Amino acid sequence: MAKKRRKLGEILFKAGILKKGPLIDAIKVGKNENKKLGQVLIERGLIDEDTLTKALAKQYGMKYINLGKHPPPPEAMSLISMDLIRENKVVPLGKENGRLQVAITDPEDLETLDNLRFRLNAELDFSLASPKRVDEFLEESAGADIQTTEEEEKLQEERERLRHSIDATASELAESGHDIRAEALRAEAAGATDDGPIVRLANLIIDNAYHMRASDIHIEPMADRVRIRYRVDGVCLEKDNIPKNMQAQLVTRFKILSGMDIAEKRLPQDGRIKRTIDNQDIDFRVSSLPGYHGPSVVLRILRPDAVNIGIEALGFEPEDNQRFQKIIKRPNGIFLVTGPTGSGKTTTLYGALQTLNTPNRKIITAEDPVEYNFAGMNQCQVRSEIGLSFSNILRSMLRQAPNVILVGEIRDGEVADIAIQAALTGHLVFSTLHTNDAPSAITRLIDMGVKPFLAASSVQAIMAQRLIRLICDNCKEEDKNPDPHDLRVLDITPDDLEGKTLYKGRGCSRCEGTGFKGRSGIFEMFELNSEVRELAFAKAPTSEIRKAAIAGGMKTLMEDGKIKVFRGKTAAGEVAKVAQKEGVLLD
Repeated sequence: MAKKRRKLGEILFKAGILKKGPLIDAIKVGKNENKKLGQVLIERGLIDEDTLTKALAKQYGMKYINLGKHPPPPEAMSLISMDLIRENKVVPLGKENGRLQVAITDPEDLETLDNLRFRLNAELDFSLASPKRVDEFLEESAGADIQTTEEEEKLQEERERLRHSIDATASELAESGHDIRAEALRAEAAGATDDGPIVRLANLIIDNAYHMRASDIHIEPMADRVRIRYRVDGVCLEKDNIPKNMQAQLVTRFKILSGMDIAEKRLPQDGRIKRTIDNQDIDFRVSSLPGYHGPSVVLRILRPDAVNIGIEALGFEPEDNQRFQKIIKRPNGIFLVTGPTGSGKTTTLYGALQTLNTPNRKIITAEDPVEYNFAGMNQCQVRSEIGLSFSNILRSMLRQAPNVILVGEIRDGEVADIAIQAALTGHLVFSTLHTNDAPSAITRLIDMGVKPFLAASSVQAIMAQRLIRLICDNCKEEDKNPDPHDLRVLDITPDDLEGKTLYKGRGCSRCEGTGFKGRSGIFEMFELNSEVRELAFAKAPTSEIRKAAIAGGMKTLMEDGKIKVFRGKTAAGEVAKVAQKEGVLLD
């Protein structure tokens, strides 16, 4: 739960700057005249601008800087263009740990802060300076940097000439019926030069998402704006808003980059973008979906390091890691990973395959789609439109004499039957299934039409998993008042908390104020034993299979999550979102 921000009047009163009577009078005047309290206090001569700025900095948890006494070094001014400095009334202070330090005058001007993040394409730390000090500093700094040079004027004239030329060509094409080409030309007009706003904006959106560690970029047209959201650690964060009049050009730019048909506006489309960022080749899977206010565009960021983290970094507890390593090195059988979309199943399976990827093993995969390429593996892309389905690929796979097979997902009984036959004929088969927990996978296979004795004899182990956010190390602090509901959901009693400390993230610039940075898995590892196999053969309900699994040593998702809570890796609320005690509902 976010900490409530203190009121400005309270800060000034407790600091002894204002007495109660004048403060109450000023608050009443502000309400009657619809003015901010700080403005009223300055007008009445009760405080000066510097005092107000110091109080605002304290209110918003920002650093205060007096530019009159502590001006930034001269080289700092080169970090931001003078046009941007004048336009937003900001002062660059320097760089620290790769982050740009900037002095601003209004912590509530979110539009300016968003504009700076986009235009600068950098991680920013904001300090607060009084408007008067900023104006004085900028006046003193005015000079050659503020003047537009003759060369810049000539370059600007050339850019304008080029834009007019393209617009004229586009208009001619439009008049002759070539609307599609006209639209493309107009989109390119904005990006005809190195600093074209649409080209720069599209690049900044992509680069910002990459440096924020986002997994998705959501470009969502709305009635009066275009909302930009980044999914970081599984949670969508709204960071930027684009003017509505730039919507068509921005969407067209992404369609062109991803190879989509810009003429098609009625149907969904898919495409891909390849881009090099920080000397790393990054793939973006792009989807366009028509909507009421215009097409929504989503870019899925496929970064190679996302699946190269290694099994050790997945989040296994030591005993689960040992069991996992033992299971994946068996010569045959089926190993299933279950969980909802976005729970990290693909990452886990790729981690297993990378461990097994040695010159003496042949590995073949059937995926829809192939998101990451790995040396030493034979990866096959499902293409249903030409009849290349999971089942057809699986049948052909078996003629290739593989040792290890990965089926991206068991979607129906036909694929399940072929996978089971492969396991029974000496192959190690990995696949995923959509079920809520591990024991449910047995019942799900039987519901698909798999004969109970085949399911019981071929499946070696099933693992359910979820992803939880980890507390940010930079702002980690003791949680002295954990939410009682979260504790109840996880069946954590006061006795369980005896001698233990729970933690939370306060929120800082490194974690975008969320209190969390990075994710880890929680797991439910279920190895089939003779008792469970007999239950599966008898078509026993999931509840009985689950009881037998727990009796056989299976640790549930909730229990694994509680271990990570007590170790200070995550918060109880994070685990409560994905696992809970039966009979307790989330608010």
